[in-house]
Amino acid sequence: MAFEQLRSDKRTQVVLGLLFGIVFGFLLQKGGVTAYGVIIGQLLLTDHTVIKVMLSAVLVGMIGVYTMKAFGLVRLHYQEGSVGATVIGGLIFGAGFAILGYCPGTAAGAVGAGALDALVGMVGIALGAGAFAHLYPRLERGILRSGAFPAGTIPELLGVRPGIVVVVVALLITGFLYLLEVLGF
Repeated sequence: MAFEQLRSDKRTQVVLGLLFGIVFGFLLQKGGVTAYGVIIGQLLLTDHTVIKVMLSAVLVGMIGVYTMKAFGLVRLHYQEGSVGATVIGGLIFGAGFAILGYCPGTAAGAVGAGALDALVGMVGIALGAGAFAHLYPRLERGILRSGAFPAGTIPELLGVRPGIVVVVVALLITGFLYLLEVLGF
């Protein structure tokens, strides 16, 4: 029941969020993915540091979350998705990423390292988030709901146990990361 108390304590949640955010930014910095040149290299497909770090994080996070779920330590909550929301979100994220040269996480990490361009980008991210929040009620009734996905998760879509998907995706990610190394990327 300690986890239930932790979940209901808003102040602790804020403190933990801040601490984990600082650790996340530090790890992004140490992984080299807050450097503008590395991110631009990824967008130009000449530097694969970002994809290696992100796929490694997905692999560890996926295994960690499903292991905790198997032991009853977490419950998964997901938002139903749609083609409209995914396309709009992808276009906005991609345009911002290409223009700024940072995603929100790497921008925050770069600000922590003293990058002024990332600070300007964070202001833009905040303004964009505010504009989206203002427009959300209208968008939510229209384009964001169009083309609802037939299932909430990949295991539900495929009709298989989550563990099977975790194993298959883990093997695919591991194989892809190995291939990148073998090919010298």
